[in-house]
Amino acid sequence: MDQVRVLIPQETISDAVQQLGRRITEDYQGHNLTVLGVLTGSIVLVTDLMRQIALPHQLGLVQASSYRGTATTPGELTINLDFLPDIRGRDILLVDDIFDTGRTLSAIHAQLQQFQPRTVRSAVLLWKTARRTVEATPDYYCFEIPDEFVVGYGLDYNHQFRHLPYIGVLEL
Repeated sequence: MDQVRVLIPQETISDAVQQLGRRITEDYQGHNLTVLGVLTGSIVLVTDLMRQIALPHQLGLVQASSYRGTATTPGELTINLDFLPDIRGRDILLVDDIFDTGRTLSAIHAQLQQFQPRTVRSAVLLWKTARRTVEATPDYYCFEIPDEFVVGYGLDYNHQFRHLPYIGVLEL
């Protein structure tokens, strides 16, 4: 059986998401904010973060995947923008669980430009700074983490472990 070692406890995550929500609230005062969650890993972060953003905002979802099944390294990236609300002229906050290589957020950012948003920024819970392969960096992040395969708080391995309330390192 796979073992999970706690890397970031639930309480620490909760505090960081509250702080992130306050920063976003301050930065987006007076703006037409749309929060776009990247399915499926960001769903826990998106729901917690939405409740911490103390200003009206709309929600949309983007489907993207580069990890499938038991893969622990990214494969081919697929993106589905079919669930996108009207974002023309709006300020977009693209929310994902983790900034690993950066390929996913960079590709989504590029594809969103065709819908003519006013701005596009990104927010992630986790940033693996050592694995970045693109020039982009997240605009907001809660934690820098080492280059280990993590699960919990929405992140999975073979469709398991998303339910964990903490971030853990999966020891395969």
